Amino acid sequence: MKLKIAVLAGDGIGPEISTQGVAVMSAVCRKFGHEVSYTEALCGAAAIDAVGDPFPADTLKACQEADAVLFSAVGHPKYDNDPAAKVRPEQGLLAMRKQLGLFANIRPVQTFDCLVHKSPLKDELVRGADFVCIRELTGGMYFGEKKEGSDYAHDTCAYTRAEVERILRVAYDYARRRRKRLTVVDKANVLASSRLWRKVAQEMAPEYPDVETDYMYVDNAAMRMIQDPKFFDVMVTENTFGDILTDEGSCITGSMGLLPSASTGESTPVFEPIHGSWPQATGLDIANPLAQILSVAMLFEHFGLTDEGALVRRAVDASLDANVRTPEIQVEGGEKYGTKAVGEWIVRWIEEN
Repeated sequence: MKLKIAVLAGDGIGPEISTQGVAVMSAVCRKFGHEVSYTEALCGAAAIDAVGDPFPADTLKACQEADAVLFSAVGHPKYDNDPAAKVRPEQGLLAMRKQLGLFANIRPVQTFDCLVHKSPLKDELVRGADFVCIRELTGGMYFGEKKEGSDYAHDTCAYTRAEVERILRVAYDYARRRRKRLTVVDKANVLASSRLWRKVAQEMAPEYPDVETDYMYVDNAAMRMIQDPKFFDVMVTENTFGDILTDEGSCITGSMGLLPSASTGESTPVFEPIHGSWPQATGLDIANPLAQILSVAMLFEHFGLTDEGALVRRAVDASLDANVRTPEIQVEGGEKYGTKAVGEWIVRWIEEN
């Protein structure tokens, strides 16, 4: 198979983890006889500094011409700490999602037995937790009408029936491939947009009689994720709620550096770690590359290359079992491996197994 990949390393630790993701992908492609090519492109603060645009036209073109995008992270303190900044790195991420029509964000939350002790929750609560958060990505307040003044501001949360239907179909398809349970998360007791979500979901549920559908207010869902994360199989929700809940879900595993994600829709899919750019760690060789590497596994699986994806996952499991880990997830007294060393170890394991 031939794969053309657009590589958007972005800011902060992005280039460091991107290098490891590309190395792992190349190793798997060599092993299975696939032909892969890469096109690097600017985004985020790096793109603002270079051309004044966080998602320039050349980057959009590279993404549109690729089979998939391997993305890392955007963000920089010089923009985060300037409330008057008119152009921000995160605008590039939003632009990429909107211009590529990436309306579905898929974030698996899965614990690793050898890392359960790193979770802030009790062992018996998190061991075996395995669910998927599906977040609508191109609607809601993030893209609604905004008005901002010196003493007043508003953000509009707007959804159409078509937008709700298409993300629900993605969620139902995932539920059918898993344990056949879907939780629709909203705030229908307060918000008109949420009432539309619930109405559409209730109308669609009979089309999926093999899937058990339940409904939960977002505040209850946030509590349930902490009290009983194993309750969930597939969760679907709107953009803002999804942003918050998926970050909460990442804490269950004990490290944001362990979870990948995919964004799919009308055009080129994007695969990325869920964590941010962590600019304070730039160049220190301490960033965990596993979420980026597991994003490569999701990329392979998206194209039906299940054996390739499984090999990546086994390699990650092997690195954890061998205590080849970056500092934030290393066992007490264990050797602290750097970003590059972890990536190189996984590449060698793939080549030898």
